[in-house]
Amino acid sequence: MKKILIANRGEIALRIMRSAKEMGIKTVAVYSDADRDALHVRYADEAVCIGPPPSNQSYLLGEKIIDACKKTGAEAIHPGYGFLSENAGFAKMVANAGLILIGPSPEAMETMGNKLSAKAAALKYNIPMVPGTEEAIQDVNEAKQRAVEVGFPILIKAAAGGGGKGMRIVERVEDFEEQMQLAVSEATSAFGDGAVFIERYVTSPRHIEIQVLGDTHGNIVHLFERECSVQRRHQKVVEEAPSAVLTEEIRQQMGKCAVDVARSVNYTGAGTVEFILDENLDFFFLEMNTRLQVEHPVTELITGIDLVKEQIKIASGEKLSFTQNDLKINGHAVELRVYAEDPNNNFLPDIGTLQTYKTPKGNGVRVDDGFEQGMEIPIYYDPMIAKLITFGKDRAEAIERMIRAIEEYEITGIETTLGFGKFVMQHEAFRTGNFDTHFVNKYFNAGSLKMEDETEAIVAGIIASNLFSKKAEVSAVKESAKISSDWRKNRLQF
Repeated sequence: MKKILIANRGEIALRIMRSAKEMGIKTVAVYSDADRDALHVRYADEAVCIGPPPSNQSYLLGEKIIDACKKTGAEAIHPGYGFLSENAGFAKMVANAGLILIGPSPEAMETMGNKLSAKAAALKYNIPMVPGTEEAIQDVNEAKQRAVEVGFPILIKAAAGGGGKGMRIVERVEDFEEQMQLAVSEATSAFGDGAVFIERYVTSPRHIEIQVLGDTHGNIVHLFERECSVQRRHQKVVEEAPSAVLTEEIRQQMGKCAVDVARSVNYTGAGTVEFILDENLDFFFLEMNTRLQVEHPVTELITGIDLVKEQIKIASGEKLSFTQNDLKINGHAVELRVYAEDPNNNFLPDIGTLQTYKTPKGNGVRVDDGFEQGMEIPIYYDPMIAKLITFGKDRAEAIERMIRAIEEYEITGIETTLGFGKFVMQHEAFRTGNFDTHFVNKYFNAGSLKMEDETEAIVAGIIASNLFSKKAEVSAVKESAKISSDWRKNRLQF
């Protein structure tokens, strides 16, 4: 493989290009008019404009991306995450064009892209499932009866869903009918597919995922777990590896299950198998993401494996160069997604210009970003500015390094999640590992950061006041000394 096209933008495009460059592979960037001056465009060996700013007129147009490959002579496409990364139709287009997709087969994407077919595939290997239905339910009365059998609270989920869309928690049987209709309506609107199913709602869930790699020769390994329970709007904000609560026994069981799920669809490339862990440390299959994850750096830091390089090698037909027994956990890593969002305003996106932008540095700090000072945050795309990752010999050191890195990270001109990240790192529930996916609802509100800012302002005021007082005292002493000195001089003159 001599040249690859990265069908993405921002920090992930840059991250992929850097690994490709280390492998001696040329890179091609694609960009919309909004990204004409973006860092990934400048970094690539070649760049092709594929349309106006809206993603449905640029980054989501598979035909334009394939055309860019043909124009530049790129042999393969890396989709990154988001956009077309889990689009089975695009994967088929790539294959039909005689190109290589650096990712799994269209069939694997198709099966795992639907939660119901994913559950059916996983059941072949007796993977633990949350009690519920194994198929879509359309009849409200039948669904209600099944919900009563499973027991409330119940979770209604869109079969084609993701990111919390088409999902409803139902506490009482009286609310079931209305909530199911809302879930079907939202699923139809968001995914064009109104199919829903029901599961018992795990009241204190932790979100644990396992990274897997599979080659084209039948070898599949897992690279341990990531804890992703600190979320807002069902989307992750803080991730870490390994989890603070898994025993070695549970880790091995989950790893084996993840490998089996991947094997059920002859998976190739990098993928992630997601599980729910309840308060009793029992785990249940949730879904599989058939792409590279945003939080992949924490796995890279604890294993020493460059996942992007492995993706490229697998797509080139190479065998995995290591076995499961070769993989070991070394240290601890934490990641904060630095979003252009206002945590004090329900994490709403905040656009504007990066008036100040200075990244933290030093031992154990990694920043994957796609911006520099003076650049604007486009309104058209995901508001993530960077991934801030820290590594330490243990969890405590990784957390302290994260706090230090957050304090060194300078961003002005927009609101960000940096302050929220510091709040999480310093919170007792996070530090002790005693938290779940309800962390934000339980512990964080719009006043949390304001109180912290006010406290810091008061402390700063006290320090400034003390300094002023000391300066005043010193000045008074100096003035007194001057008067005394002048008196002595005058007396000598007499």
